[in-house]
Amino acid sequence: MTNAAISVRGIEKSYKDLHVLRGVDFEVEKGSIFALLGSNGAGKTTMVRILSTLLKSDAGTATVQGVDVAADPVGVRELISLTGQFAAVDEILTGRENLVLVAKLRHLPDAGKVADDLLAKFRLTDAGGRKVGTYSGGMRRRLDIAMSLVGHPEVIYLDEPTTGLDPEARIEVWDVVKELANTGTTVLLTTQYLDEAEQLADRIAILHEGRIIANGTLADLKKLLPAAKVEYVEKQPTLEEIFLTLIGPKASGKENAA
Repeated sequence: MTNAAISVRGIEKSYKDLHVLRGVDFEVEKGSIFALLGSNGAGKTTMVRILSTLLKSDAGTATVQGVDVAADPVGVRELISLTGQFAAVDEILTGRENLVLVAKLRHLPDAGKVADDLLAKFRLTDAGGRKVGTYSGGMRRRLDIAMSLVGHPEVIYLDEPTTGLDPEARIEVWDVVKELANTGTTVLLTTQYLDEAEQLADRIAILHEGRIIANGTLADLKKLLPAAKVEYVEKQPTLEEIFLTLIGPKASGKENAA
């Protein structure tokens, strides 16, 4: 892939006798959403930690925007941002104060404007002056992703970003992820939720027992199964559709307290 933002070749990682990654290969196109799909223990977080320079692989190579993660970890860190499985926000500070803090740590000029712009982008302006401890789960995750975007990283890793969120909050995060790709950010998303990968990803790689067992678009992966039989059945609404219909659409520009 000539337009690869992330390139992974033969990555291996073991912890004593436990082989977590067994020769992983994949590439992520610039400006796309790539989903690394797998069950718990498949090696998704280990792969993200290697790509984030937080962990060294035992073998293989990986580059981000052409920069080798092992040879130039500092250079890679200047290009990326990582959002872990749990929101890394300070609950005592307000939403705006969290963003200002990160902007100052990155030595950005006019940290207040950076914070205000991101609050508006993530529909958190009205809640910006409140302590994060009062935020709902979806609001905390949106703030967490906003903090990851301070400094305009070219590549962002989202490690199971909707774990523990309710259906409405999950959809809020999905909308944020789609917007990231629309503005040119490359997103590597790990998830164990099949519907999440189906909704968001341009390409999906299935990681199983430390190996990529399938990699392609959703249409590509569907071709791996026998042709579907045409049957006429009554479509029943899903539980998610019922839930969202009953609670109604959230008022535009307004946020609910936790």
